[in-house]
Amino acid sequence: MSDGPDATLHLGPAFASVLASRHPWIYRDALPRHALRGGERVRVEAGSEVAFGLFDATGAIGVRLLTWGEPPGERWWEDAVAQAVAARAPLAAAGHTAYRLIFGEGDGLPGLVADRYARHAVIEVHTDALEGVLPRVARALLRAARLKGVVRRVDGELEVLAGEAPPPEVTVREHGLRFLANLREGQKTGLFLDHREHRRRVRDLADGARVLNLFGYAGGFSVAALAGGAREVWTVDVAAPALRDAERNVVANDLDPARHRAVEADVFALLPEVAKAGETFDLVVLDPPSLARRKAQRERAIRAYRRLNAGAAALVAPGGILATASCTAQVPPNAFERAVAAGLRDAGADLVRMERGEQPLDHPVRPTFPEGRYLKFVTYRAGP
Repeated sequence: MSDGPDATLHLGPAFASVLASRHPWIYRDALPRHALRGGERVRVEAGSEVAFGLFDATGAIGVRLLTWGEPPGERWWEDAVAQAVAARAPLAAAGHTAYRLIFGEGDGLPGLVADRYARHAVIEVHTDALEGVLPRVARALLRAARLKGVVRRVDGELEVLAGEAPPPEVTVREHGLRFLANLREGQKTGLFLDHREHRRRVRDLADGARVLNLFGYAGGFSVAALAGGAREVWTVDVAAPALRDAERNVVANDLDPARHRAVEADVFALLPEVAKAGETFDLVVLDPPSLARRKAQRERAIRAYRRLNAGAAALVAPGGILATASCTAQVPPNAFERAVAAGLRDAGADLVRMERGEQPLDHPVRPTFPEGRYLKFVTYRAGP
């Protein structure tokens, strides 16, 4: 990128504060008329402020900004990737073999996500603006993280971007536990890596407990609970393949499969049925998928969190714990906790908040990009 931008966009002095804030997005409706194509390099000016980025031809975001003041240098992509990989060194040193190598805007690489699974990485791209530099990024990632291969998943197939293709399934380690990652068919890039520290917390809380893991997917929280000494764990998910993976993960860790029950069901429908049957649990983990993709869906998501937490709280035994989570970026932490509190009131549950958890170091949040803070994890304890 050393030969400069393809075009300059003048936003006018009113947008100077936007550029000065170092937020990495310029929305499309703020752009003047132009003839840019997706992926072209752009210089953006507003008053005395200058920034450089890539034009995005689709969606609400018109420009993804990379640098301010000076254009990206010749080795900017390689250096940015190496810096992101180096920041994860503590995770590698701790023996983890699955973690997020690049977290988009949090690492100054807007629109790009890369997850490590042993000696391979899976890339997710959220903007067409990166298509032209993706091979270069993949090669840089291969070198910096000493990987065998870098791929991305497209329509259920793995496209090799650098190095070699991984096997369809790999075994990774997290806090001494083993997990099978299906890189071709699993959700996200294979596993939900952002809950690594929360799984460890559930492990600490589970000794002797009867545990209900709602939206359990491949059983990450279930395995952690069993490893922590839970006497019984239910994993509830609507997807049969996910439950099969959960059962396999239990066996992969030499845990007693007789203590694990896979329940294929819709959580919304199951909660009142379980309550009617008089079942209670010492630890209930509630981790639904994202419930809103757009701001217009936010209120609906808040209502869903209220309903889910009411149903989950009704199943917590006296002295038990509710561990509730949200990965919906459109619902900020305060709104999420208000929804949980409303759900607890609806259930008539007397629960006291214990702890809050957020994103681990491989999901960094920049002060200039608060939208990157999406993960919430809160534990509550019921009275005796």
